[in-house]
Amino acid sequence: MQELHDAPLAPLTTFRLGGPATRLVTATTDDEVIAAVRAADDTGTPLLIIGGGSNLVIGDKGFDGTALRIATRGFALDGTTLTLAAGENWSDAVARTVEAGLAGVECLAGIPGSAGATPIQNVGAYGQEVSATITEVVAYDRRLGETVTIPSAECGFSYRHSRFKQHPDRFVVLRVHFALEDAGGLSAPLKYPETARALGVEAGDRVPAAVARETVLALRAGKGMVLDPEDHDTWSAGSFFTNPILTEAEHAVFLGRVRDRLGPDVAPPAFPAGDGLVKTSAAWLIDRAGFTKGYGSGPARISTKHTLALTNRGTATTEDLLALAREVRDGVHAAFGVTLVNEPVTVGVSL
Repeated sequence: MQELHDAPLAPLTTFRLGGPATRLVTATTDDEVIAAVRAADDTGTPLLIIGGGSNLVIGDKGFDGTALRIATRGFALDGTTLTLAAGENWSDAVARTVEAGLAGVECLAGIPGSAGATPIQNVGAYGQEVSATITEVVAYDRRLGETVTIPSAECGFSYRHSRFKQHPDRFVVLRVHFALEDAGGLSAPLKYPETARALGVEAGDRVPAAVARETVLALRAGKGMVLDPEDHDTWSAGSFFTNPILTEAEHAVFLGRVRDRLGPDVAPPAFPAGDGLVKTSAAWLIDRAGFTKGYGSGPARISTKHTLALTNRGTATTEDLLALAREVRDGVHAAFGVTLVNEPVTVGVSL
């Protein structure tokens, strides 16, 4: 188990932002992860868990405590059952499942970060969410002081949320089990209209899983959502804000604001979200509020490829990023009465 002091954290995040940690520990086995967590808990030391760093906004002052980087490895396929260690690279794991001819996560290709983070955020894109294939999560329960196995039904999955996200100081994910599908090399039925259009098929159709993965990678790359160290549009956390979910009453008020601002013929995106709720598009709101691609004049700007991504153009600080995020959030609220919520986890700072 490697240990460093006054260790830079910015290189461990896709934003490349944030100050140092008092102590940085890198664990390569589950036992090392548990030992590091227990040591921090026993001494009352603040603990920050880092996987792929793709969903973290760390303050410029850094983290006064122990940062634990989970670098465990393990990819195992038993028929259609997939087991991933928390530190496995998620995008690489998706590629390997597709190579094995299995379906279920092919449209989650290119998402940066580690496998252990996927159940925490209930990672989803292009019509798929990990909650549809996760069967159970093995985690260290800091409250009980023991390793537990949590069935999918008890994970509290919802849109970009889970039991693990709700209780961030309780569970440390160690391994994730998935049930994939052997569809003869074909993908799961396509649910996302943009993917279906790009493939020239109808929603609900299946295509070769490899083709679906390649198409999603191309769509993501066109939006700056595939990591490229030479492309500052990818120095981000992907989508910075979640898509708002509104009650029927809130949606009616929102539609009135849209009519007043943009005219009676403009219809914002709307998707059923269950129990009388409606989900709309954060990207649409940001763009229509005047924050278009490339917006900003400082070192933190909106991506030139996608309005949902806030980016570090190379010399930004975390405060630069947060100033832009607040400007966008407040501008959208002023225009449409909808409050955007940040998707990345903030450490030592807040919006």
